[in-house]
Amino acid sequence: MDLIKESKTLSILLIASIYIMAAALGLGVYMLMPFAFWAKLLIADIACTVFVFIFSMIFKNASVYDPYWSVQPIVIVVFFACGHMITLPLLLLLISIIYWGIRLTGNWAYTFGGLKHQDWRYTKFENESGKIYPLINLAGIHLMPTLIVYLCTLPAVFVIRNELSANAGSVIGMAVCIGAATLQLFSDVQMQRYRKSGEHGLIRTGLWKYARHPNYLGEILMWWGVGIQAVSVMPDHWYLLAGALANTIMFFAVSIPLADKRQSQKPGYAEYKAATRSLLPIPKKA
Repeated sequence: MDLIKESKTLSILLIASIYIMAAALGLGVYMLMPFAFWAKLLIADIACTVFVFIFSMIFKNASVYDPYWSVQPIVIVVFFACGHMITLPLLLLLISIIYWGIRLTGNWAYTFGGLKHQDWRYTKFENESGKIYPLINLAGIHLMPTLIVYLCTLPAVFVIRNELSANAGSVIGMAVCIGAATLQLFSDVQMQRYRKSGEHGLIRTGLWKYARHPNYLGEILMWWGVGIQAVSVMPDHWYLLAGALANTIMFFAVSIPLADKRQSQKPGYAEYKAATRSLLPIPKKA
């Protein structure tokens, strides 16, 4: 066990194996359920998440779940795309989600330190919640993100199943997705270079010179882009934007406040905050 935790390669291979088993479980659950496709998908998604959660408890590391956020949507859209005609809206959505997912998963693999390391937020929750941490772990760290990304991915599933024609909104939505994922790419690379340089303070270069969370902006815009692609060809399905809205609320209510609180402990934060915007990487007027 310790050998696996100490090795980044072995840790990644273990997590990949867990995810392959989870995907097989999810497929079986989906095929056996007699409900509507969206309900079957939800149940299968929850089953996969609980399966991953069990291993996060076994290895005492909730970061086993971390790549689920970016792997789940790819698996879902590819699964539903199989057997359906490759229409232009489907192709644009596949390109958007696969590009985003591969990039984000690659960033996770690059920065992942092995199972001996756990995301600082999970450690914080564990230290603060005590005996009820397993419940916090399941509900807050595993199930809540799964439900949000499920809602974010559902618009793409509806488009795939309906085999619709594209319009201007399809192209605009894809442009938003590609731009959002590319924004995340640049911001993550800049942060990685900063950390690799040995610096431990507040990054004040690149996109981070103007915004404290440019990577979060990319994640928020990504799912609005998917929603735009879906609603533009299915305007009567406007409620499918609920996923993008839920994702935005999560970042404003949880992710950004947590990150800001942690950063506030570093010297010069008050000055940095006054000189930057929270999300938009554009100069702030004095």
